[in-house]
Formats: sequence, structure tokens, C-alpha cells
Amino acid sequence: MSDRNFIDYIRIFCRSGHGGAGQTHFMRNKLTAKGGPDGGDGGRGAHIILKGNANLWTLLHLRYHKNVLAEDGTNGSKGNCTGKDGDDIILEVPLGTIARDEETGEIEAEVLDHGQEIVWIKGGRGGWGNQHFATSTNQVPEHSQPGESGSEGWKNLELKVLADVGLVGFPNAGKSTLLSVVTAAKPKIANYAFTTLVPQLGIVEYRDGKSFCIADLPGIIEGAAEGKGLGHRFLRHIERNSCLLFLIPADSSNHRREYEVLVNELEEYNPELLQKDFIIAVSKSDMLDEELKQAISKELPSNVPHYFISSLTNAGLVELKDALWNTLNNPIG
Repeated sequence: MSDRNFIDYIRIFCRSGHGGAGQTHFMRNKLTAKGGPDGGDGGRGAHIILKGNANLWTLLHLRYHKNVLAEDGTNGSKGNCTGKDGDDIILEVPLGTIARDEETGEIEAEVLDHGQEIVWIKGGRGGWGNQHFATSTNQVPEHSQPGESGSEGWKNLELKVLADVGLVGFPNAGKSTLLSVVTAAKPKIANYAFTTLVPQLGIVEYRDGKSFCIADLPGIIEGAAEGKGLGHRFLRHIERNSCLLFLIPADSSNHRREYEVLVNELEEYNPELLQKDFIIAVSKSDMLDEELKQAISKELPSNVPHYFISSLTNAGLVELKDALWNTLNNPIG
């Protein structure tokens, strides 16, 4: 999928349908000169519904739907006939989509499962016809209810990628290369910062037909939590990952500081991210001898497991996949 086709945020104006008005009517026919009330109820205004679709990976298909206007319910009619409900609008979205009200910032819906349907914006209820207002003391009610108004406003749809493992690291740490080696994904790889502009997903084939999903996420830079670099566009995708794999290149000038900067950016953005399981992988380790590996190990935090890997020689990849699988199924925390 090209970068320009990956859309993870859209802004749309939504309006659910108005309810139809109830009818004020009395039965009149050649056999009944003064019948009782028979005004029907108005139909319900159309809902706007979100539906999860596991085959979608982007909000691109909704990009040009700037206005989502649902159908009104029709009015009730004589003979106790209820008006027709408005036809609901169903917006299919990728799993991991969050719907917010733009004005309040409140999360109104969250779609996590395939086929899941959530009534996002309810249509107005239809008004009652005058048949409902007949009593023993008022057998000729002259009034009925108007339909309820629908809801309207600017809304935001925001996609947070669903993956078991998220690759975290500075630009050019080797995340895309690792993804291309352990999965069938073919991310863009080049020797410059921010080669990866959108999340790339791949499936890691494990033993006995088992597998898990890994996401190569755009690189963090110091200050990302304040919006520098790709900023919040990147960081929100980390919230969905069960485990975070920190990738630090062997040729880094300060491995401990690089890890601490990455962790600090996560904490600045959302302290809850620190509750996830962390694993460190030192990439490009084919250039290291045992003495250098021991020196780097002493730099890294003792409470976070670390592995030396090489995407060029495949060294350490089996051990890393074992560690990720075990962490996903037997969380460290």
C-alpha cells in the first residue's frame, strides 16, 4: 500500500435522520361517521452505524465523504399506519477505529471486531399519532407528536493500527529491514530518515502453524510527543500493540540513552504505554564481537530482556521470535 493511500484520520460532518411526525386523524368511512383516533406514528430517523471490516487497513474509502446525511423517517398516516423508518447508513471501517466528537473530544465509539456494528449517531424517534392520546375522558384527542430531531456535528474518525508487536526505534534503526526478513511484508527500505511514513504490517510465521502480527511504525525522534517529526501521527498507533520491541542499532553512540529517549517519548505521550511489555533488540549485531556485545549488555537496563540480532545473517532471529511469542502468551508484567 502506498503512503498516500494510507489514511488514518478523517474529519466528516454527520447528521442522523429526523423522526417522522405522528398523524392526527379520525376514522371516517361510509360505515363510520365519527370513529375514534387512528393517526399512525412517525417513522424513526436513520441511524449512522459503524461496522468493523477486517479486510480494510485504511480510512481512504471515507476520505471524500465530507458530509454523511442520513434519511428522515416519514410521517405517520391514517388507519394506524406507522411511517417508514429512514434507511440506516453503514460506514465500514478498519478494526481499531475510534470515533470522536470534534467539539468535546469525547470517544463515542470504538470498533475492534470484524462484523461488529455500533450505532454511532442515533436517528430521532418518530412522533406518536393521536391514537396514543385517547383516554376515557378525552376520546377525541386533537394532537399528535412531532418527530424528534436527529443529531448533527463534526466528527473525527481515527485509526490506531491493531498489531501484537510494535517496532519502536529511531529512523534508520533497521525496523523495516527486520520486518522484511521475519515476514512477507515488503516495506520501503532506504538509507535516509523517515523511509517509513505509515505503519507497515506483517505476519510472523511461528512454529506449528502459529503466527503473530508485527507492525513497523514510523521512527520516533526526540520531541515526538510534542509533535516533532511524525509526532502524534505515529505515537497513537503504539497504543494498540500488546508488546513493544525497541530496536537499537549496534553502531549507536549511546545505546542506553537511545533507549531512554524512546521510553521518555512514550511516557510524555501516554504514561499508560509504560505498562506494556518491552523487549530490546540490538540490530546490525553482525558487526559486533563477543567483547562488544558484553559491553553493550552492561549499558542496557537489566529489567528489560535484550537480544542481539542481524537481519543480514539472520543471527538471533529465532531466539527473538521465541521471546516475542512467549511474551505475547505469557506477559512479562
